[in-house]
Amino acid sequence: GAQGDAMARAGSVGGAVAVACLCASVAGFAVPGSAPLRGIARPAHAALGLRGARVSARPPVGPTMQVASGATRSGRGVNSGDPLPNISLGDTRTPEEIVKEGRELVQEGIEVLLKTPPQIGLRRTLLASRAVLRTAVDVANKFQGRTDMLTQEDLERELPSTLRLLFERLGPTYIKLGQFIASSPTLFPAAYVEEFQKCLDATEKVPFARIRSIVQAELGSRRVEDVFEYIQEEPLATASIAQVHAARLKSTGEDVVIKVQKPGVGDVLGVDLSFLLMATKTLEFLNPEIRRLSIGNIASDIRTTMLDELDFRKEADNMDDFRAFLTASNIDNVVCPFVYRAESSKRLLTMQRLYGKPLTDLEAIAAYASNPEETLLSALNTWMASVVACKSFHADVHAGNLLVLESGKVGFIDFGIVGTISPKTWAAVEGLARGLADQDYLLMAKALVQLGATSDEVDTPAFAEDLRKLVNRVEALDVDVMIAAERGVGGETSVSAQVAADDQEVTRILVDLVALGQQYGIKFPRDFGLLLKQVLYFDRYTKLLAPTLEPLNDDRLRGSIEALAREGGEVTDVEAR
Repeated sequence: GAQGDAMARAGSVGGAVAVACLCASVAGFAVPGSAPLRGIARPAHAALGLRGARVSARPPVGPTMQVASGATRSGRGVNSGDPLPNISLGDTRTPEEIVKEGRELVQEGIEVLLKTPPQIGLRRTLLASRAVLRTAVDVANKFQGRTDMLTQEDLERELPSTLRLLFERLGPTYIKLGQFIASSPTLFPAAYVEEFQKCLDATEKVPFARIRSIVQAELGSRRVEDVFEYIQEEPLATASIAQVHAARLKSTGEDVVIKVQKPGVGDVLGVDLSFLLMATKTLEFLNPEIRRLSIGNIASDIRTTMLDELDFRKEADNMDDFRAFLTASNIDNVVCPFVYRAESSKRLLTMQRLYGKPLTDLEAIAAYASNPEETLLSALNTWMASVVACKSFHADVHAGNLLVLESGKVGFIDFGIVGTISPKTWAAVEGLARGLADQDYLLMAKALVQLGATSDEVDTPAFAEDLRKLVNRVEALDVDVMIAAERGVGGETSVSAQVAADDQEVTRILVDLVALGQQYGIKFPRDFGLLLKQVLYFDRYTKLLAPTLEPLNDDRLRGSIEALAREGGEVTDVEAR
């Protein structure tokens, strides 16, 4: 009955708290001098102590708290005015502030529980239990047979891969969370960012009958067979949130791609993210020292970003904005899919199908484009102009999302991740662009110091010299070209060459820059990391398609760069979405 429902709901809370503890440990690694695992356990244990003995983990810092009435775990009454034991809460909050925060936290937790369907809570609890158990067994097997004592360093070294494996087993929410970590080197430690590049989003495909039923539900009164001439049963791609199928519109005969949200994903993500947010707030209440890591704010941002991905109408808006930008800018050699609004909804996105190959496919570029360098310049110029003139810029320009079409045009696809830039970041972009063009590393250093300095005492000249070394190392990187043979339907074999401009290489450069900034007390905002990652992707493509091109000194790109510097300061949106 009601008790069973409450237990089912509470089980999900427990799972989220466990993961939040791990996340807090992750965040703690980025703070010099912190002890991530111990630093959380001691205050939390102290704050949860129910007996009258003083907690000896550390000297008491906060005041003694008075309570009006209640009972201890042993049943002994607590009279009005009796002091609770001295408890170390890690700050100097007054008893009134602690009680007020506690009441607000409990009220928020109750509201989350009441909104959680018990069947989902129970299902998520069972899944979490299996995932944690399997992962614990894997870790135990890994250390089995060791004769020496396990050290904290051993555990910390294994934690990134263990956490990544656990996230994959916990399902869609945590897979997306892992991808958020992988794309946020300015927020998370290098070991975790690099490890979560491996986070697999290859989930089992949903049977076509269930996909078709969702399409029917989203079309409302119109029948599937009246809207689509056909929908291919075998998906083009499947991921944690959605499944993609090829189709054809019956009214126009146009080939389209439909993106269908998987059944139940919305409910699961909503529940998981609410509990994860509550877990981080609970940790911050039990140990206020954790607040300096801003894990509560990070969890809130993650929740907002991931819930936005559930509404395909927002991705449709992003594509319409980009198409409007292309039209207003008179750009006709770059396209993005047209969205069929009448056949789209919150859980169904119907788009024009673009036929092409990734920008890194050398054979395709040779077949479709007469001048690969001009093709690259079209893509780069368009993207840079969109950063200035479009409502948002494409923030995931890896090779799979940039296509060379059969017509020779460049196609931008997948607008699920977009970004906007704050004025403060614009100033840094301007300094970086001018500094790189003139090889003025001191100017670059000053721009980055102004962007994220946490101290007034930054050795800017030394920082500039280290930046020079980093830039030289990036420029010296070779691009790996992979030769792949594919057998066609008729048995013919084609050979293609592709560049290995992978996420790991790009992320490694970003991680190195973040680490360098931390050495000098500089913390970069996420929108800067998001923008810079796209620039690094284009740097990889340049080395493949136009190895002699110097983008910052090329007249064909200088106009876009000057526009970035000139118009960037007028941008007022400060969020990276």
